[in-house]
Amino acid sequence: MALHKLLVDDFYDASFTLLAIHCRLEDYRLAYLLNKNLEINLERKPQDLDYKYFSASYSIYEWEDKEQYTTWNLMSNVCKKEEDSLQSTGSLFEAQGKVLKIYHLLPELKNVDYLFKIDNDTQYLNEKIILNKIQSIPQVITAYSVDVEQLKSKDHLIF
Repeated sequence: MALHKLLVDDFYDASFTLLAIHCRLEDYRLAYLLNKNLEINLERKPQDLDYKYFSASYSIYEWEDKEQYTTWNLMSNVCKKEEDSLQSTGSLFEAQGKVLKIYHLLPELKNVDYLFKIDNDTQYLNEKIILNKIQSIPQVITAYSVDVEQLKSKDHLIF
């Protein structure tokens, strides 16, 4: 009997643009500035992206442009969680310490604060104009395009 193998990589479709944004603003403030400068209408989704068995959740904003057949997603790349320390001090009555753990949606891009995913199957999207508009926002430190094919954890971008 012949053995047939299916490779998961064959089914992955990277027909989207991924931009990395370095910015110290809160997610809602960045979404407002992107809406204003790019003339889009990002809205927070009711459910955050949850990974690693709900130990990390990432905020996500989305807008579907039905006229241009384009979906815009703004995702946080950083999740900070305060957890109880598992270290034992040997004392019966001493309070447990807290530890701040930092998780990343894309671990390869640890310095990136936000990811901006643009799905557009039907027409050409001018990345350079979008990047220039994002970089014109004074609170944004920098923004640049990311090659999705080079990412190991690109499956985190499928939702």
